[in-house]
Amino acid sequence: MTSIKAALAERVHAASDDLIALSHRIHAHPETAFEEIRACGWVGDLLEAHGLPVEQGVYELPTAVRATVGSGPVHVVICLEYDALPGVGHACGHNVIAAAGAGAGLALAPLVDDLGLTLTVLGTPAEENGGGKIIMLERGAFDGVDAAMMVHPAPYELDQMPCRAYVPMDVTYRGKAAHASAFPEAGLNAADALTVAQVGIGLLRQHLHPGDRVHGIVRHGGDAPNVVPDRTSGQWYVRAPDLDRLEVLVDRVNSCFRAGAEATGCGVSVESGRTYSHFTHSEELAYWYRSNAEALGRGFADFSAATLERMAGSTDMANVSLVCPAIHPTLNISSGDAVNHQPEFAAACAAPPADWAALDGATAMAWTCADLADAAASKERT
Repeated sequence: MTSIKAALAERVHAASDDLIALSHRIHAHPETAFEEIRACGWVGDLLEAHGLPVEQGVYELPTAVRATVGSGPVHVVICLEYDALPGVGHACGHNVIAAAGAGAGLALAPLVDDLGLTLTVLGTPAEENGGGKIIMLERGAFDGVDAAMMVHPAPYELDQMPCRAYVPMDVTYRGKAAHASAFPEAGLNAADALTVAQVGIGLLRQHLHPGDRVHGIVRHGGDAPNVVPDRTSGQWYVRAPDLDRLEVLVDRVNSCFRAGAEATGCGVSVESGRTYSHFTHSEELAYWYRSNAEALGRGFADFSAATLERMAGSTDMANVSLVCPAIHPTLNISSGDAVNHQPEFAAACAAPPADWAALDGATAMAWTCADLADAAASKERT
């Protein structure tokens, strides 16, 4: 494998200027969920320029892109993300994810027949909000896949990113408008309903399990101070360590929403988005990835289990992990005190350490795919 890994590393190095340019271009033009028209096109253009056959708009998603090469018995999918966050742009570094995934794909593409691989590079929209991978999973994108992987920037290096199951919940209250000074008794205050629900959720937090999270925002709180609000709305994220506990927590949060309606006489509607699952990490893939990343000089953080649980996020890649072996390591981009979803982290995602991390992530993933192919071939020989 030494010569193959050397060839893979050389191909990432040869494409480094293109990969960094892709990362910076996506970073400079942030696009939110399902709106990643430019980013998706730029990813496809880069893959095509390096000889991969590109299909845009796959799985009935205009901002999904796919390139598949090879016909070997081991099918590997490398996932790319490129959506940004509202307000803070690429504060989760999906531009780095896109560059790393594209780099791994174009490095592997010429060697898939030698390795016995079928390789799919898959651009997946709307990870931050919308569950693009869940839609693609339901539409067959991961059927028959032997392994799937991606890497994610962070303030630290981990071979297994801690993840919670989560579901977004949109709540809307409907009341009755009235003059807030002259005829308040004629109104039903939808803002009060939302306030009661927020207080209920705040009190509920005292009784949550350590790994549970509930957090949200008010999207609409009324139109004028002298008009009793007849409509208010907000969005909450409900998270738990696994799907079973998530279901229990969602019921309790729904009780808080109903309490707001009961207390004020308003109507309430709650709509839940796609549920992101907990992550089942492939220990074998994670071991290979970590060994390869360490060989590139990357050092991994050593956190306690309690600390890892406390700082867990969520990802739709977790749903993929329930149907095929998958990994989702993090890349340390040397962001200092800045953490994901902060403007300072967004700035760090276009700095030189993030560029180097993207190239290392590309190489480590390519090497991990080579290890997987080699292990499968060895098993076949025996």
